[in-house]
Amino acid sequence: MATIEDVARLALALPAVTEGERWGNTTWLVAGKAFAWLRPFSQADLRRFGDEPVPDGPVLGVRTADLHEKEAVLAANPDVFFTIPHFDGYSAYLIKLPEVTDPLLREALLDAWRAVAPSKLAAEVAEGSG
Repeated sequence: MATIEDVARLALALPAVTEGERWGNTTWLVAGKAFAWLRPFSQADLRRFGDEPVPDGPVLGVRTADLHEKEAVLAANPDVFFTIPHFDGYSAYLIKLPEVTDPLLREALLDAWRAVAPSKLAAEVAEGSG
């Protein structure tokens, strides 16, 4: 089970990350681009769930490089990662924080960071981790 504090700790450990607020929600950015954010459900989101259960606890939105990566991530861990109609056609997905393990959250945040980080910075990180 991950917490908002875990997200902040992992996100802020990545290079050049700042924490801010967008649309009233905590957001983590690299080079001014959001790669992860807390994503409460709007009333419209809740209506769209219909008879389906609404995930408990905080939900985190994260970016992907493209829609193909999004589909692969969703298929790999459907109990933890999900999407909603609001995200249709957008290269991002949602994470159920109460369900995600620390290693999976760490990987998701790193992938999201790489999706929006300037290519030079991302390349430096890739070189340093190899």
